Amino acid sequence: MYLRFYGLREAPFNPTPDPKFLYQSARHREALAQLLYGVLERKGFTVLTGEVGTGKTTLLRTLLARLDRDVPVAYIHNTALGIEGLVEYMLEDWSAPSTATSHARRLGDLSRFLIEQHRLGQSPVLIIDEAQNLSIPTLEAVRLLSNFETDSAKLLQILLVGQPELRRKLNSPELRQLKQRIGLRSHIGPLEPEEVRSYIQHRLRIAGAADGGIFTDAAIQRITDYSEGIPRVVNIVCDHCLLSGYADQKRRIDPGAATEAIEYLEDGQAMQWRTRRIRFWSSRGAWAARSSVVALVVLLGLLLAVAGNVTGWFGLTPP
Repeated sequence: MYLRFYGLREAPFNPTPDPKFLYQSARHREALAQLLYGVLERKGFTVLTGEVGTGKTTLLRTLLARLDRDVPVAYIHNTALGIEGLVEYMLEDWSAPSTATSHARRLGDLSRFLIEQHRLGQSPVLIIDEAQNLSIPTLEAVRLLSNFETDSAKLLQILLVGQPELRRKLNSPELRQLKQRIGLRSHIGPLEPEEVRSYIQHRLRIAGAADGGIFTDAAIQRITDYSEGIPRVVNIVCDHCLLSGYADQKRRIDPGAATEAIEYLEDGQAMQWRTRRIRFWSSRGAWAARSSVVALVVLLGLLLAVAGNVTGWFGLTPP
């Protein structure tokens, strides 16, 4: 809606984890390097943790974009599955569905698949997102999957990704064997205050903005204070700011617009009048076109009426 007004090719603050919008802070850059290293060097287990909204999924999407297309990847989002469901999902995701009717036989199919991939020079990757929700028995069963190996290499690379609770869970005495097998660990936190400005400008630039000063310094400071450096919150506030700015026809997002957006996010109020205003601006082109047609019809009617009067005055007969 506001793209043309601000000279943008696409929405800069979409909530989707698009790799091209990844802002590589020092922590994000280090985490991505470790993920790539863990997979390419076949380190077995890698753990990535971070607070909600800090960009873990975007990092994973970036990792997948940088891997060879031939590398089989199983990406599991539903951590309500037990180990049997996880194995079945993995085989389906790798286009190697099993017709086995028991978990033991599905494990046999998994073993044969991994050996065949090793023969082809590939090492399949299992990514389990929201892994903090896995039960301790399921995590222990996932550890046993790492037993698929040769004398020199792991046949399966496992990435456990989750919120900080995952780190605490992995420190449980029941998971000490799993903890010992984790080759690499990364944690990403909120952006530093000075990084929020670069983050906003980075996303605007990727979205095609020629003007890097759409957000004033004071507005960015207000957004930084409210978001506490969480990228997802920054995205939501900035998107509302651009919508509000478009409604008010403001080329610059000032602290007032940022405050209004934050207040709306907090209590959901004061948006009805703004929606009406946005509809007004969005329909101005159509409204203007209709008005022009109406005006033309009215003018034509007036001309015809005048012409009729003139002929009457002079005793002329209209053709």
